Amino acid sequence: MTFNFSNSVYTKTARFDGTARALTEDEMRRIAPSIFAIEAHESRSEKFRAIPTIEVLRGLQKEGFAPVGVKQSRSRDEGKREFTKHMIRLRRLDDTKYRVGDNVCEIILKNANDGTSAYDLMAGMFRIACLNSLVAQTSTLDSVKVRHSGDAITNVIEGTYRVLGETEKLLAAPQDWGQIKLNRDAQMALAESAHVLRFGDAEGNVTTPIRPEQLLVPRRIEDQGNDLWTTANKIQEHVIRGGDHARSTEGTRRRITTRPVQGIDQDIKLNKALWMLTDKLAKIMKNAA
Repeated sequence: MTFNFSNSVYTKTARFDGTARALTEDEMRRIAPSIFAIEAHESRSEKFRAIPTIEVLRGLQKEGFAPVGVKQSRSRDEGKREFTKHMIRLRRLDDTKYRVGDNVCEIILKNANDGTSAYDLMAGMFRIACLNSLVAQTSTLDSVKVRHSGDAITNVIEGTYRVLGETEKLLAAPQDWGQIKLNRDAQMALAESAHVLRFGDAEGNVTTPIRPEQLLVPRRIEDQGNDLWTTANKIQEHVIRGGDHARSTEGTRRRITTRPVQGIDQDIKLNKALWMLTDKLAKIMKNAA
C-alpha cells in the first residue's frame, strides 16, 4: 500500500505490482468517509437529491468494476467532512500482468453531497510509471455529469456504460501519438502551453522561476524519446507531481520546489487541458505531414 497525506486532500491507492487489487470498504471509510453518506448535508434544500456514492459503487462492483484509488477533499467546515467532495478510480480487475509503460483504462467517479460538486463520470487513462508505485494519470475526459435531482441513480448507472465507450477511444492515443516525432520547437511549444496552464494567473501571466524547458526533462530512462506520447507524459508528470527546483528571482533568492497537485478539481482540470493540448497538436502534425 502507498498512503499520501497533504493539507488539502487524503489519498489512498492500492499498490501496483503488475496487477491490482480492490480497496476494501474499511480502507475507503478511513480515507474518504464522505463516500458513505446516504443523505444530503443539512445545508441542502429539499430539491437536492443525494446520490449515495457507496450504493452506486456497490452496484458497479457487481458489474465487475473495483475501486483501486480514492481521494477526499479537506472541508473547512468540519461538519461537512462526511459529505464533502471525493473521487474514486474504478477498474475492471482481471489476471492481466502489466509492464512499465503499459496503459490502463479506468472510470473516474466524482461526487459530493454538500452541494460542492455534481456527480461526474469520466473516462481516464493511467500509465504505469513503475511497478512498485502509483500509476500516473495521463488523461481525464468529460463524459457524463448527473445533477442531484430527479432519478439520479438510474442516470449514474446508464452514464457508466457511456463512459466505457470513451475508454475504448483512449487506448488508440498512445500508439497514434507515439508515431509522431517532435522537433525541439514543437516540444517547447507544448511545454510552454503546459507551463502557462500550471503556473499562469487568470490573465495568463507567469511569475514562477520554473522554466518551461524543465518540464521536458525525463525522470526515467523510458521517457527519453521525442515522440508526442512520451513528450506529453514527461510534461504531465512535472505538472501534476511537481518536484521541480529553481531559485526565486526576488529578495534572498531562496530555493523553491513545485508542489504536487492535490486538489481534486485542479487535478482533473489540468489533466483534461493537457490531453486536449496534446490531441490538438497531434491533429496539426498529422495535417502538416
